[in-house]
Amino acid sequence: MKKVAIVGFGRFGKTLFRLLKDDFELVIVGRDNPQDIAKAEVVFYCVPISSFESVIKSHKKFFRDDHLLIDVLSVKVHPAGVLERHLKGKKTQAILTHPMFGPDSSKEGFVGLPLIMDRFKSDDKNFDFWKKFFIRKGLRVVEMSAKEHDRLAANSQGVTHFIGRILGELKFAPTSIDSLGAKKLQEVMGQTCNDTWELFMDLQNFNPFTKSMRLKLGQSYDKLYNKLLPKRVNKKNLIFGIQGGRGSFNEEAILFYVKKNKIKNFKIKYLFTSEKVLKYLHDGNIDYGLFAIQNAVGGVVEESTYAMARYKFKIVDEFEILVRHFLMKRKDVGLKEINTIMAHSQNLRQCKDSLRKKFPNMKLLTGQSDLMDTAKAAEALFNKKLSKNTAILGPQKLAEMFDFDIVSEDLQDSKNNLTTFFLVSR
Repeated sequence: MKKVAIVGFGRFGKTLFRLLKDDFELVIVGRDNPQDIAKAEVVFYCVPISSFESVIKSHKKFFRDDHLLIDVLSVKVHPAGVLERHLKGKKTQAILTHPMFGPDSSKEGFVGLPLIMDRFKSDDKNFDFWKKFFIRKGLRVVEMSAKEHDRLAANSQGVTHFIGRILGELKFAPTSIDSLGAKKLQEVMGQTCNDTWELFMDLQNFNPFTKSMRLKLGQSYDKLYNKLLPKRVNKKNLIFGIQGGRGSFNEEAILFYVKKNKIKNFKIKYLFTSEKVLKYLHDGNIDYGLFAIQNAVGGVVEESTYAMARYKFKIVDEFEILVRHFLMKRKDVGLKEINTIMAHSQNLRQCKDSLRKKFPNMKLLTGQSDLMDTAKAAEALFNKKLSKNTAILGPQKLAEMFDFDIVSEDLQDSKNNLTTFFLVSR
């Protein structure tokens, strides 16, 4: 009877114990007794993938020439590399295996369950012995190289665990009308989420082929998602969602665009922020989105930059318009009563020097959420939802719309105050 050591006695270590206990004298090795591997002829490694190299490194001094090491990791290229490095110059043999089952799937026994084997650094005698043993236990042995295993596993086990975790994040729950397919998905979620988070991370990070699998999975999701959205939200009119409100520079920009491109049938959704524009586009509620990305004086529009980092989209067109800034107030308020100038942060940056010279004592303020938009802030001032002591810095059209007095005009620091816009689609 061979003496066999099992390193790591977690869920799979206990499963392996069930497989071996009737045929071998077993030694359980943990952190406190690494020297006990010297008592065995064969050492099975059932440790986390991310810990494998550090464990092998710490055991290296106990390896003998007549030792046979067998790993059961769910990836194979990584342990092959680790063993190549640490067995260099030694006669210690090694076999790479991957039992394609776990504690849950082997509860009823091992008959018919697949096990991958790679001869790696073992002689015929050792390899044939273990292959015949596994077959005698009812396992379906498949010989395969480490690289081929990882390539195939990324598109089977890797996909399964990834989908299972997605279902877990979704909180995919059983219902009273579940079909067989839904029940199978419940099983997948249960099996994969029952494994440790560490195993999931290691499966995804230590297999060299799983990254490309996840990218393809994401592309497939995007493709299907977009196919389900309507080509046009409205058959009669193109729907443009814009970053600003009525009277904003964004409205001025979209009107410039439709006129230039002779678009007659269209409607505008006033969405106030770049985040909302891209979300509405992603959700299929608008056909095109428009938002400012840069100004000649104010630089990058940070709001748009942060929003662009969260969504995928296609740039249909990029164009610029000349922007002029006007300071305006309610007619029932005197100029001496104004203590705050409110506008989008970009407007304030574009007029920084002029405001410092002409209105040095006034507080400069940008609103939150929809009030970030200057046109929305102007509407709020008109509807008495902002302090009457507030002045608005923005397009001249806002003064016309809300019957404001213009206090000062052309406050932009540069005459060539061009703002660049993106027109985008899904």
